[in-house]
Amino acid sequence: MTSTTAAEPAAGDRPELRVSVVVPVGGEGGASSRRASALHGSALRACLDGIAALRPPADQTVVVLDGGDGGDGGAAAAVAGLAPAGAVVLYSPERRGPAAARNLGASAATGDVLLFVDADVVVHPGAVGCVRARLSAEQSVDAVIGSYDTRAPAENLLSQYNNLLAHYVHQHARTEGSTFWGACGAIRRSSFTRLGGFDESYAVPSVEDIELGLRLVDAGGRVVVARELQATHLRRWDARSLLVSDVLRRAVPWSELILRRRRLQDDLNISRANRAKVALTLLALTLLGAAVPAAGPARRAALAAAGAAGLAVVALDWRLLRFFASQRGVAFALRAACWHTFSYLYSGVAFALVAARHLGAARVRSAPRR
Repeated sequence: MTSTTAAEPAAGDRPELRVSVVVPVGGEGGASSRRASALHGSALRACLDGIAALRPPADQTVVVLDGGDGGDGGAAAAVAGLAPAGAVVLYSPERRGPAAARNLGASAATGDVLLFVDADVVVHPGAVGCVRARLSAEQSVDAVIGSYDTRAPAENLLSQYNNLLAHYVHQHARTEGSTFWGACGAIRRSSFTRLGGFDESYAVPSVEDIELGLRLVDAGGRVVVARELQATHLRRWDARSLLVSDVLRRAVPWSELILRRRRLQDDLNISRANRAKVALTLLALTLLGAAVPAAGPARRAALAAAGAAGLAVVALDWRLLRFFASQRGVAFALRAACWHTFSYLYSGVAFALVAARHLGAARVRSAPRR
């Protein structure tokens, strides 16, 4: 990718990077113009108000409505009414997913840098300045990603837990990243174009941003995590929506991506420490299952081993649990820890099932034909 050479001008002599903000907005299938005025409710309004409040401002804002207009143009008009003055508003008649919507927005962008912001995210006012500073200072950096802040407005347990977890993971990640983040991430337009943009085969919100980042790094590019680049996530999570997102839209496609690439990164949610915690959680559950039919010393040994595995998970998660407690109190940390342990379980099972399917398909392909 890009690299600094002796012939390059000093940072102060380079033209200021122009930043285009791209916001994909998922339409509601068959929405009428009456419903369109409330499209995504206060979340979209807050998102676009946040973009209008950026200081320094973005050079361009591109909002893409991904389907759901009902053929009457009402939703597109409603989004245009919410967008900052001078924004480009595009409309895709068919709902194709955020990857395609971001690509469409990028095709209309004129900036040197594409700052992608999800429609349920409010970026902090200094986002453009942060992105410009990072990418201007290091010409070898192709992309900058941030994190959620700690201020999720939804007050229920799972919304607070998921937001704080995402904040903690990004804030404690290695500065040199290996994946992109579409919720609040910036990439040089030249690098984005060279890669061909997001993979549009991801028709729902999934791991399209992770996949883009992996391709970028494979091509010799660099992604950095800017801890000062933060945004407020407005989404409310419940058990069903979190399971669907974590399992069907993250764990399963991410596992497929890992197996297709045949390598793991020591980063974010799939760091070596997290893999160890998943393995220990599955081991503890297996040992508990073995203890049920056992008796006497064998049962005591299985229970003791399961307890040891569980304590090891707690020890490995101690810093995270302390962070939860510092933010929302000890009672919250204990409740969040229960779901977090459950997440290790379902993530591990999802990977095992995908791996089994992958192995089975490989055996079928390699089997001699009769």
